[in-house]
Amino acid sequence: MSRLNDENLRVARQILSLYPKKKSALIPLLHLSQEQNGMVTNEAMEHIAELVEVTPAEVLGTCSFYEMFKRHPVGEYQINICHGISCHLLGAEDVLEHAEKSLGVKEGEITKDGKFSFEGVECIAACTEAPCLQVNYRYVNKVDSVEFDQLIADLQSGQKAEIPKHGALAKTRQQIQSEKLAGPAEVENASPPVWLQRNEDGQ
Repeated sequence: MSRLNDENLRVARQILSLYPKKKSALIPLLHLSQEQNGMVTNEAMEHIAELVEVTPAEVLGTCSFYEMFKRHPVGEYQINICHGISCHLLGAEDVLEHAEKSLGVKEGEITKDGKFSFEGVECIAACTEAPCLQVNYRYVNKVDSVEFDQLIADLQSGQKAEIPKHGALAKTRQQIQSEKLAGPAEVENASPPVWLQRNEDGQ
């Protein structure tokens, strides 16, 4: 299902209620869509556009700007292998080459069981821990080919419970008490801004 399902539509409305302007919920709803489908589909972007009252083009513009949002299928575990300068000097290319052999797929492809995909990415800001990678944006540091294979084995056996499947931004959704929800501030005895007063006075 590409549009938000009934359960996630209920969650989406809860998210919308947290913001004074519906458009502010655009990014959280993109995360919700990706959590449901593993990617952000065109149909989902159209649905989100309806919910936040903007055009589908605006949703696409936001979705395409952020690398974390995928508009194509990826594995349950998306592995981003850093090949920035520090990682490159310490063996990232060897890790990338080994990943292709170990998983039996090329960069950007998905394993037959749908569990894994990988790609080389630019610096992920963990240079002191090079070579490093991310699994669904959770860091794994100082990885060589042996540790890569162990990581894959642990993910397959469920021993990496701290790493959720792709699309899950967090294990728990933020809860905000109703009295602390955002909203327009009430200003008492507010005078108009100086520039407006000058315009009204013909200055």
